[in-house]
Amino acid sequence: MGKTMPNHSELFTAPGVISFGKGTVNYSFSSCLEFMEQKGRELFGDGFRIYGEDRPIIFKLLIWAIRDQENAQRLSLNLDKGIMLTGPIGSGKTSLMTLIRFFIPPDIRHSMKSCREVSFEFHRNGYEVIRKYSVLAYDRPTGGKKPRAYCFDDLGTEQNLKYFGNEVNVMGEILLSRYDQFVSDGMLTHLTTNLTAGEIEEFYGSRVRSRMRAMFNLISFEANTKDKRR
Repeated sequence: MGKTMPNHSELFTAPGVISFGKGTVNYSFSSCLEFMEQKGRELFGDGFRIYGEDRPIIFKLLIWAIRDQENAQRLSLNLDKGIMLTGPIGSGKTSLMTLIRFFIPPDIRHSMKSCREVSFEFHRNGYEVIRKYSVLAYDRPTGGKKPRAYCFDDLGTEQNLKYFGNEVNVMGEILLSRYDQFVSDGMLTHLTTNLTAGEIEEFYGSRVRSRMRAMFNLISFEANTKDKRR
């Protein structure tokens, strides 16, 4: 698959040609940023903007989204894994994972789902919610089944909830189950979180953390990234 991509010193200015599916998309990184900023204002309000310091993160997300194997390898991104986007509160994780959907091929395009909403669903409907987002998370086109990709937003903001007296770590169970579907069927999962690696292990256990290493590319904002909501 032929493509011309900018080298590291040209990441944010040079135009590129990307083979995408059966066609070819001509674009420049700057035009992608302009599109994301325009779409962001439509979705999140007129105050939305793309910050210069976020460009390296956006570039990595775009490389993953357009399935650019050459640059993914250079940036140590595995296109068979999902994205775990980490950073401080207000750094823009949810916005970027929402906007990057517009560049992802439809067959692997994710739906956004708040972890808090998932936990509330569990409180209402019980264990079937865990199955809904794991072993039942398939579309069934003619001749087979296609895994549904989800981005579970704000991992760590949900609560452990009780169902008929049993306390359950809902997101932990969903991630364990989706790991099994990842291994068997390539089911893609994405996460946003402001938790550290140690906090993830404390909240969800070493078993979940170990599987997360296999499931995700880690992309991180700097710890001192400012709160863009202010």
